[in-house]
Amino acid sequence: MQDRGLIIARIVPGSIAAEMELAPGDRIISINGSEVRDLIDFRFFETEENLTIEVITAGGEEWVLDIEKDYDEDLGVEFTEGGLGRTTRCSNRCVFCFVDQMPPALRKSLYVKDDDYRLSFWSGNYITLTNVGDEELERIARQRLSPLFISVHTTNPELRRTMLGNKRAGLIMEQLKFLAAAGIEMHTQVVLCPGINDGSELQNTAADLAGLWPSVSSLAVVPVGLTQFRESLYPLSSVTPTEAQQVVKWVGLKQEEFLASLDNPFVFVSDEFYLLAGEQVPASERYAGFPQLENGVGLVRLFLEEWEEVEQSLPLEIEPLRVTIATGALGAIVLGQVAVRLNRIRGLKVTVKTIENCFFGQQVTVTGLVTGQDLINQINPREIGDLLVLPTIMLKQEENLFLDNLTVADLAGYLKTRVAFVRGPRQLVEVLLEGPDKAEFCVEGKDS
Repeated sequence: MQDRGLIIARIVPGSIAAEMELAPGDRIISINGSEVRDLIDFRFFETEENLTIEVITAGGEEWVLDIEKDYDEDLGVEFTEGGLGRTTRCSNRCVFCFVDQMPPALRKSLYVKDDDYRLSFWSGNYITLTNVGDEELERIARQRLSPLFISVHTTNPELRRTMLGNKRAGLIMEQLKFLAAAGIEMHTQVVLCPGINDGSELQNTAADLAGLWPSVSSLAVVPVGLTQFRESLYPLSSVTPTEAQQVVKWVGLKQEEFLASLDNPFVFVSDEFYLLAGEQVPASERYAGFPQLENGVGLVRLFLEEWEEVEQSLPLEIEPLRVTIATGALGAIVLGQVAVRLNRIRGLKVTVKTIENCFFGQQVTVTGLVTGQDLINQINPREIGDLLVLPTIMLKQEENLFLDNLTVADLAGYLKTRVAFVRGPRQLVEVLLEGPDKAEFCVEGKDS
């Protein structure tokens, strides 16, 4: 009995739940005879106007509450653990899994492999569907858990079984067709591994997924990420600049085809491909509303558009200021052109410092994987100037920690300088023109 239902963590004052005298610690077991397994069940059943709710109070009493309410009125309860309970873990052994390539002693959460369809619906996490059976598929369809974000990688059944290390991986097209028939919107991705799922395999995958349009509404192709910690793992190679150029060219041609047949470009590549290939990122129109931003598809275009807006109002001169902006290898390509323009402002000197990823290996070039110790080891405190600016993407959300558990206070203290964290070009310019108080947050160094 103790494992059933959802435990209330908080009651919203003045809500229906408060009127019914529900309290933290009470457990909601069922609504209108249907078991409440998680927050998704609760939200789905809660929409009815007439509710019969089975409750077991914190004191062990069994209540049955009859409630009449408006369709769009919620009960006003919040649950422990976010209401989703235990996360379903990944049971695959993907040949490209980034978690398997990480060294020990990082944040514990970084080693957690989730593959939970509920988190795909709730938070946009990518899932493989290998642990989703008929019962779960029926629930997704019945409760309209849409959109979902699905890691496909290939629609070739045998190849997918090999790539994911899971016998059930070959069922992907059957699962996608079921979800499509149920009207579930899906965004898909391919982690491109040269020599494995590229070339004709990628062409076939794109064709198969486009055949399920509009339910499958986008496909993102992202390059495999490899670290230096790959002992005894499947032999893989990174995408080369030449291969990136080929993929970018292929995607451009496929987008033309899909625009003609679907009135949508459908297939996209992550920004890394364009930067690695030395190509310009497409115009906004080619991103079809940016459905795959979390996959790094279109972030550079949005950055450049925001920069173009703020560039129009830059001053001719400011009080003397020397600033260092530190970023990953790919980020430096974009920020380099920004710095050129900023340095035309009299009194301002901006230096872009490219941080090589010695921690994970120099094949890792994205800014979000830059660690605190690489910043410390590669930045000369005497060359920083008045301020060090870092992108917030280097930090864990809502925690001032780098991937290697170094705190921002540790960094600022070691470098003995003020460190400002910014989210984009507008905030960067505000910090430069109006001061560090305009940053997302700012940390003082010992001697700053």
